[in-house]
Amino acid sequence: MKRNSVKHAYLTLGLLLSVVVIGTIGYSLLGFTTSEAIYQTIITIATVGFEEVHQLDNTGMWFTSFLVVVSIGIFFYAVTSFTRYIVEGVFMNTYKDSKVKRKIEKISDHVVICGYGRNGKQAAIELQEHNVKVVIIENDPEIIQGLRDTAGTLYVEGDAADEEALKLTHLESAQAMITTLPQDADNLFVVLSAKELNPRLKIISRASLDNSDVKLKRAGATNVIMPDKIGGQRMAKLVAQPDIVEFIDNLLLQSADNVVLEEISCKDLAACFAGKSIIELDIRNSSGANIIGLKREDKSYLINPLPETTLSSTDQLFALGTKAQIDHLRKTITTDGLK
Repeated sequence: MKRNSVKHAYLTLGLLLSVVVIGTIGYSLLGFTTSEAIYQTIITIATVGFEEVHQLDNTGMWFTSFLVVVSIGIFFYAVTSFTRYIVEGVFMNTYKDSKVKRKIEKISDHVVICGYGRNGKQAAIELQEHNVKVVIIENDPEIIQGLRDTAGTLYVEGDAADEEALKLTHLESAQAMITTLPQDADNLFVVLSAKELNPRLKIISRASLDNSDVKLKRAGATNVIMPDKIGGQRMAKLVAQPDIVEFIDNLLLQSADNVVLEEISCKDLAACFAGKSIIELDIRNSSGANIIGLKREDKSYLINPLPETTLSSTDQLFALGTKAQIDHLRKTITTDGLK
């Protein structure tokens, strides 16, 4: 809609300039100087009623009549285009797009979501529930219109496979990107382009084919998700171990205000905690949260670590508890002690 209106505006301007050029050439052939020809053309097109620069013969009158008819046609075309521009909401859309663009230019530490289909929409909802800033890039006009009408949503209208469109998301200052395009080839191109713009970017990519996993990771994707495969596995698990699946779903998918499973980085671990064990820190009694796992610097995982397990600043904790308990734990392990 917006692009068509812009095309109409350029077409109207082009037609108007063409008439001025044709009029200038025509009057020049009738014996007018260049400045006189331009002036005569403009007052003819504008139909302001000024007297002719020179008395016109029959040829001049026919040519002037032609210019008047053509200029009236262009005028009505311009009025129609402008009316459509206002009535169809293009003016308001342009204003909203400009406002959103200015906000994106100032944003940082956000997540870019490429494609706002079912997967992209669900990812955006989940991130927003955790107060993560999101910028959506989508090329479907209807979806973009819906995003325009949703207050506070940041979006870019364009093809995610287009590097110029990716730049508009302020990708160089983003913390991560999720690409959910339906075609693996498009996701591969997006990953390559994104890594070039931001080499440190964490990228989660969707894939449909089994052999796309390796290619996407080789291109720079941090993780590759195959929705169809995961869906099949989950359905099978619901048959074999239904209660476990429902328990995990309830844990991972419920609101962030309830019991949640969170990652907590130990990079800012207080000096007094370094080298101390979980039982020495008395985490369970002090914060109410449970440490159910650790990720070490060498990427190895400890599931349900023993109370005697010591913490280091390179560890990543996996804690289970309410939002308040998790926030308390996150805050206090970087202070002088748990209270």
